[in-house]
Amino acid sequence: MRDAVRRYLPPAHEVAVWTKFFLDVAVWSAAAPIAYLLRLEGNVVGYMPSLVVYTAAGTVLKVVAVYGFQFHRRAWRWIGVRDLFWLIVAVCGVMLVQGTGVLVADGWGTDLVFPRSVPVIEAALAILGLSALRLSRRLRHERARRAEASDTKRVLVVGAGDAGVLLVRELLRHPETGLVPVGYLDDDPIKSNRPRMGVPVLGTLADLEAVVAEQAIDEVLLAMPSAPGRVVREVVEAARRADVSSRAVPRLTDLATGRVHIDEVREIDLEDLLGREPVRLDTKPIRAYVTGRVVLVTGAGGSIGSEIVRQVAAFEPAAIVLLGRGENSVYQIDREVGRRWPDVPRHAVICDVRDRASLRDVFERFRPEVVFHAAAHKHVPLMEANPAQAVLNNVVGTRNVAELACEHGADRLVNVSTDKAVNPTNVMGASKRAAEMVVSSVGARPDCACTMVSVRFGNVLGSRGSVVPLFRDQIARGGPVTVTHPDMVRYFMTIPEASQLVLQAGAFAERGRVYVLDMGEPVRIADLARDLILLSGLEPGEDIEIAYSGARPGEKLFEELLMAEEGTEPGPHEKIFVARKARVVGGLGGRLAALVEAAEANDGDGVRTAFRAVVETYRPDHAAPTGSVASTVRAGGDGGVPVEAGVLDEAGYEDATLSP
Repeated sequence: MRDAVRRYLPPAHEVAVWTKFFLDVAVWSAAAPIAYLLRLEGNVVGYMPSLVVYTAAGTVLKVVAVYGFQFHRRAWRWIGVRDLFWLIVAVCGVMLVQGTGVLVADGWGTDLVFPRSVPVIEAALAILGLSALRLSRRLRHERARRAEASDTKRVLVVGAGDAGVLLVRELLRHPETGLVPVGYLDDDPIKSNRPRMGVPVLGTLADLEAVVAEQAIDEVLLAMPSAPGRVVREVVEAARRADVSSRAVPRLTDLATGRVHIDEVREIDLEDLLGREPVRLDTKPIRAYVTGRVVLVTGAGGSIGSEIVRQVAAFEPAAIVLLGRGENSVYQIDREVGRRWPDVPRHAVICDVRDRASLRDVFERFRPEVVFHAAAHKHVPLMEANPAQAVLNNVVGTRNVAELACEHGADRLVNVSTDKAVNPTNVMGASKRAAEMVVSSVGARPDCACTMVSVRFGNVLGSRGSVVPLFRDQIARGGPVTVTHPDMVRYFMTIPEASQLVLQAGAFAERGRVYVLDMGEPVRIADLARDLILLSGLEPGEDIEIAYSGARPGEKLFEELLMAEEGTEPGPHEKIFVARKARVVGGLGGRLAALVEAAEANDGDGVRTAFRAVVETYRPDHAAPTGSVASTVRAGGDGGVPVEAGVLDEAGYEDATLSP
């Protein structure tokens, strides 16, 4: 019997919807007689006929307005400013119609008398009444959620700017998270003593430890997405001293929607401590050469290659060819692209860039118009121990990609290079410098219409070859964290930043150019290790030791971003510089042939000897410099290891023929 009754009853949610509909109409209609009472100070007996007509006609208008704006189908428990805005619009619209009706009735000289101020009074009452309905529902919902939260935390928000206010708003809207905002900290004196979202500013960043103690704070939330690394480090260390945890809102590069969601609050990481400014891309030229074109990315499963794939996919290419040697990494990026950009055609290809025949088949099948060459061996000690593989992969593989791109009519090739190509003291750096020379030489051929450039930058955080994963693993094992030398410094940028600037450099490509990315200030590796230990909630030197193991074969204390003989010129983008063309002694094709021959014979000593002839600045036995960085992007210095001048052709190389 009960089931039969239920079959004829409307669903519970529909009952709630129409309950809200009738409540809205009832409260709004009740505003009319109350407006009469207020206007006439209770003496409504002589106005009863006009009151009845006014209320009845107004009720019809209100039914139409509530249904038309679908107010009854909106979730009252999530009422916000936008909902109140449309509520006011609807009430004011009805007020204008009723006011016009009152004026017309007076003009016609009817026996009914309508007080002209009643529509305005009624509108004000309606806005208050309808808003109160919704706000009371939201307050009940939040109270219930707060009661459901088994464990609450008192949180302190560092930063009272837009991100901080958005974060507090989300916390107040979602009490079920158990995070209760107690106050803000901000160094801006204008924001002091000015509560935001009802939450006060309790002091400056320097007051963090005192405020934590006074207010019994359980957690610190950093809401300063553009804060420099120095400020983030101070907040993290102050929170650690106060014995509370610290987290952060997403970085500026992640806040594309302009909102801060609770589930996006994350642990503070190394990128925050570096505090690099977000890249401002000029997307128009990037779209001009990527959108609607077939793009090939070699090394697509690697750290940089996979991020280039993500950046390219966002610009709606005609197709992306994901080429790599490791099947698992290619499979993963292929799945990710399919999930995030399902409308972008993609082709996963397992291919070794050293295999010219297979690579030729890829070019013939897909006819890529834009090529990003990121496939390379990058591990310095491993390449020092296996020099032949560095040549075959980094030099021969690059030559294969460049020549086939030229042969099959590609429009543009961007070669990803490294700061280790500058005055190289190791095989990996020498192989990448030789790869730069190969790209420039092939692009300089008279029969090649493909614009070829190289983009040079330093280390990227989180890449497979960086020290960060190694340090984290050592910390997880209880230490020690091994640093090669206390004065070792490196340039660092994030993977998305490096990949974005690679795309940007490709947009401004001029034949044969080597573009140098602004890597900012160099970072001491010892400081990096210390920061990672602190971020793990441990104390350097007490919980985790930092041990110095000595520089490895081929390592320099610092990397330079420019060839000593190059210097830079201002580039087309604030973070991209142009390296002046290096001087190279002639006969490049013959010298490369000797290098490849030694590599194919797996002759390590022969490879090193041949590299001396190909890369004039290669000094494997050169002492590691101990001074400050000699050539930075901004300085564009010309100091360093001198080279001999050679006879150059118009492209900068005497011999542009690379085939042995």
